[in-house]
Formats: sequence, C-alpha cells, structure tokens
Amino acid sequence: MNLSDLVRENVLKLKPYSSARDEHTEVADIYLDANENPFNWAYNRYPDPYQRTLKNAISQWKKVNADHIFLGNGSDEIIDLMIRAFCEPRINSVVTIHPSYGMYTVSADINDVELRYFPLDADFTFDIDTLIHFLKPEDKILFLCSPNNPSGNCIDPAIILQICKSFHGLVVVDEAYIDFADTETMLSYADKIPNLIVMQTLSKAIGAAGIRMGMAFMDPFIVGILNKIKPPYNINGATQNIALERISDQTFLDVQIISIKDGRSTLNTCLESLSFVQKVFPSEANFILAKVDDADDLYDYLIQQSIVVRNRNKQYRCEGCLRFTIGTPAEMDSLIKALYAYQKP
Repeated sequence: MNLSDLVRENVLKLKPYSSARDEHTEVADIYLDANENPFNWAYNRYPDPYQRTLKNAISQWKKVNADHIFLGNGSDEIIDLMIRAFCEPRINSVVTIHPSYGMYTVSADINDVELRYFPLDADFTFDIDTLIHFLKPEDKILFLCSPNNPSGNCIDPAIILQICKSFHGLVVVDEAYIDFADTETMLSYADKIPNLIVMQTLSKAIGAAGIRMGMAFMDPFIVGILNKIKPPYNINGATQNIALERISDQTFLDVQIISIKDGRSTLNTCLESLSFVQKVFPSEANFILAKVDDADDLYDYLIQQSIVVRNRNKQYRCEGCLRFTIGTPAEMDSLIKALYAYQKP
C-alpha cells in the first residue's frame, strides 16, 4: 500500500508553518528569536512543537519507536486531523461502527465529509465479511473503538488484522479503554502494518483527562503528514510536563487500574442480581452498560441521590440502557446501596 496515494493532494503539497523552535533546536544561553517574554518562569517559552522528551518517555513506556508516535490535544484532535489530512470534502467518506464514540461523527460533519454507519448487532458485535462488503472505494478511514463506547466490548485483534489486509484505506483503532481490558492491544502491530493507526489516551486509566492529551501510534509517514497540518504548539508546556510526571509512576497507575477492574466486577454482580435489570452487557472498559425496565426513571432517581450516570436510552441499540462509570470504592458502595434501595419490594 502506498500511503501517499491516500493523502489529499493539497496536503501533500502543503508547506507547513515553520516556528522558531523548528529553525533552531539546539540549546542556547539567550533566545531572541520567538518574540517571547524574556523574564523567566516555568512557561514563558514556547514548548517543543514535537514533544521530543515526552515522546521518548512514551516510547519507553509503550515499547514503540518514538518516530511512530503522534500526540494530540486529546484524541479528538487526532480524529479531526486524520479526517482533514485524508478526506476530500463531499468526495470521500469515513466509516464507523454504530453505536460508538460520537466525535467521529462530529469531526466528519465539521469537515463536510460523509460518515457512514455500519450497524452493530444487538449484542454489539459484527460479522467481518459483512463489514468488508460494506466498505466502498470512497471510504478513506474506518474507525473501530475497542473496547467500544458505549458497549464496553472488544474487537478480536485477529479480526482487526484481517480488516487491515482487506481495506484499501486507514484503519483507526481507538483504544481509549484498553488498559482495563484483557484483550490484547494492537500496539505491537503499529510499526508493521502501514494502514493501521492505534489511538490511546491519558484521560482514562492514566487519570489525566483535564490536561487533554491523546496518543496515536502509526507509520512515520502518517506522523509526518499530521505534523504538517497540526497547530505549531498543539501540546502546551504544562501538559507535556504533567504527562511526563504522570506516566513515570506506573506502579501507582497499576494499583488504580486494579481497583477499577475490581469495582467493575462488583458492580456487574450487583446489577445481575437486581430484578429491574434486564441485561448487563459484558465490558472490558471502565464502565458497564445495562438495560433496565425504565432507564429515565432510574436515571432521575439516581440524580436525586446526587449520583450522575449516563442515560443512553435514546442512542441506537441502547434503548432502555444506562452506562455506569466505575468510581472509587466509596462511590461504588453509594451507587450499589442506591440501586438496592430503588429495587421494588
């Protein structure tokens, strides 16, 4: 596969903005090149536009070469940049499984690119042959969220590999919740399969949603294309520093992940015991989707108990469903007590 054939012609020809930090990357005593405030504090200077120190740390953490890493202002920026780089408005299209994460649709709509929904079965799975036949020559990107949101189930890596071989476009696997899963990550294939992009995030297991940083692992050619069109300093200095600090203590993060997985198991057992719960969907994420007798009523009841969950009752395939994020042990105790209190005698 020739990746350059997938890129929009104007993007291939684009001469990107050159910042002061692009033109001089060496250390100096005096910097008078970027019109910055000269009086030093932590953030008076522009950050590294390519986040080299942070990428090297992520490379060690994820066991992926640094030149295969692209960082975005949240995964949402990466989704938007992918569509802008590869999809001609009103000509190309992107595909996502349905239901899934909503920003694929929003980014496609903003960029005037058609988004085609491939409907999942009632149990949130799909037949691979049906999906492959669904794809058209105009489709440039296929978004696969695994574990999927809102369902929580994973796609078998063998199926994803087969799709990568069959599809002429880019396969973006959104692994925002993969740290909570027993299913294998696709990271080990990111440097072997040119049309595979694996997205992960610091917002979920890493507990840094407030700093907005997404990671994508891909062929270096695609990294170069995204670097051409991204804002010059898309990852600010504070985010880079906090991210470095956060990922440096893996033992602490592992303890939190174990706690969340334990909480998921406890909540799953609780939900399955309740008479008003019709179905609990298997989850490898940090949440559980459950179908209940009256989703709106239960949602309103929990609000009255000062507990906010996500009402998915109006989402495709999620009729009658609420999505419960796993909280701290104390928060889960409060939720479970409220659920048992709601149960009719």
